[in-house]
Amino acid sequence: MILACQEINKTFGSMHLIKNASFHIEEREKAALIGINGAGKTTLLKIIMGEMPSDSGEVILAKGKSIGYLAQHQELDGDRSIYDVLLEVKQHILDMEKKLRSIEVEMKHTAGSELDRLMEAYSRLSHEFELRNGYAYKSQITGVLKGLGFSEEDFDKPVSTLSGGQKTRVALGKLLLSEPDIILLDEPTNHLDMESITWLESYLLNYPGAVLIVSHDRYFLDRVVTKVVEIDFGKVTTFLGNYSAYGEKKAMIRNAEYQAYLNQQKEIRHQEEVITKLKQFNREKSIRRAESREKMLEKIEVLEKPPEAADQMRIQLEPQIVSGNDVLDVEHLGKSFDSLKLFEDLNFSIKRGERVAVIGNNGTGKTTILKILNGLIPPDTGVFHLGSKVHVGYYDQEHHVLHMEKTIFQEISDDYPRLTNTQIRNVLAAFLFTGDDVFKQIQSLSGGERGRVSLAKLMLSEANFIILDEPTNHLDIMSKEILEQALCGYTGTVLYVSHDRYFINQTATRILELTNHSLVNYIGNYDYYLEKRDELTQIYAPGEEPQTAELSTASPTKTYWQQQKEDQARRRKRENDLKKVEAEIEKLEGRDKEIDCEMEKEEVATDVAQCVKLSNEKAEISLKLEALYEKWEELA
Repeated sequence: MILACQEINKTFGSMHLIKNASFHIEEREKAALIGINGAGKTTLLKIIMGEMPSDSGEVILAKGKSIGYLAQHQELDGDRSIYDVLLEVKQHILDMEKKLRSIEVEMKHTAGSELDRLMEAYSRLSHEFELRNGYAYKSQITGVLKGLGFSEEDFDKPVSTLSGGQKTRVALGKLLLSEPDIILLDEPTNHLDMESITWLESYLLNYPGAVLIVSHDRYFLDRVVTKVVEIDFGKVTTFLGNYSAYGEKKAMIRNAEYQAYLNQQKEIRHQEEVITKLKQFNREKSIRRAESREKMLEKIEVLEKPPEAADQMRIQLEPQIVSGNDVLDVEHLGKSFDSLKLFEDLNFSIKRGERVAVIGNNGTGKTTILKILNGLIPPDTGVFHLGSKVHVGYYDQEHHVLHMEKTIFQEISDDYPRLTNTQIRNVLAAFLFTGDDVFKQIQSLSGGERGRVSLAKLMLSEANFIILDEPTNHLDIMSKEILEQALCGYTGTVLYVSHDRYFINQTATRILELTNHSLVNYIGNYDYYLEKRDELTQIYAPGEEPQTAELSTASPTKTYWQQQKEDQARRRKRENDLKKVEAEIEKLEGRDKEIDCEMEKEEVATDVAQCVKLSNEKAEISLKLEALYEKWEELA
């Protein structure tokens, strides 16, 4: 066990947020901390980190173990570059390297017992330097930065110029490189694109320490965690397995608790009816029997009614009129910003009833496509046509459809004047705004609350073509599932951008991936996309490599056959190159060990010239190995 929480309690005013929370994390274990928005997940992480006191209870970190924490918002500032901020984590490596060079210089001018002492210190330090992976720290930093979506051109950017999301990614990279024994991550995937999330999944799965993650990304949790710690109405419960296993067990437990409550209530009512009947007989024996039953009833430990699955949004999407079969046609669409080309010559169409997800890495232009379709920005080239009787409803992740100066009530009443005050209140109650909440100004709301107001307006629009930009951002897992059900039951047409893979898998009937300035079409959900991605990307969006005239004019069958042959040739070459690199690494690592053995010999240890020569060779080997490790990572 590396971390334990015992009987943690936390109240805010009259609200008992966390009640007697007890759970533990084992070494190397990957666990999730889940619950609805406001359940107390971030509060519990802060209590574990000592940033916030608990009312009672104890947090125990195993002796000698280190802990690291990634908060949702980062305050990184200054003129240091992204690379330098991550390099700080390796300061102990830099200090050791500097010390090694210093000892090498000293050994050139020393003899006798002093030289022996320096050689022994040098040998110890070299060994520790190697154990701490000192020869590969540069490639390690580069690999983490690239994995988190930074290009080499970004490495020199000052952190003061970064957006909030980029600062969070830098902080995440710094935390991963510091390699604490247990990492606490609060929404680590919020600012990552799909490629970076996939990289982070692999990194965490292979991470030698323990990890506790707060996340609403169900696909991510399914792949990474083997334990789920749930906060539900203040009560903390531990479930073994990933998120899907938790969902199944939770449903079974909730049903069993509710059924036990109903059965007990039924039995209590039955006993009360019997007691009333016995007393009505008004005989001594029947009265005694009634009193006996009353005493038994008093001893029953009455079960509390299980709390509802939580206050839930109630969203029902239904078009007012049916559109024509052809909903949208896009022809030769292109868009650039200055010298940055996002996409060109995009062609696609959407039919009535389809639910189409647009995916791709950050910065490829997904949101730009939606803005063009909504008339917010013009395309550089191309046109698009909406079909007959198409009525568009738009949800944008920045909530530009909302007026910051208005109250929630005004936002609805101004756009839908036909609704009565009671109807408006009923609609807002369905999106969890009750009482005086409806008079809050939009600008004072959280991201999740603004999202709920936008969804309420979308529902009232009764549109038959819904366009959504990152609709699950800021929604907790339960709200996401409610939105999924609403979209799957919707009889209109849906086009949306999302990086939530679980959401896409549940709702999409078709996927358009924006890659290499082009769109690749997949007739299926996210699992189908993963299965076919490599194959179809090679055919329809092979990148910037120039194609031969023969290839561009060949038939689809021939093109595919040629592509397959080229793929096989590239694969064989890569495998051969990989074997060569591995052989060279093995050779150099062998020589490195030989040098260590030679330097331990007495006749070598007293020969300054020989020591310096071997030391220089060892340094040269380390540089070659670093380059080979990078090459190996690229090929592998």
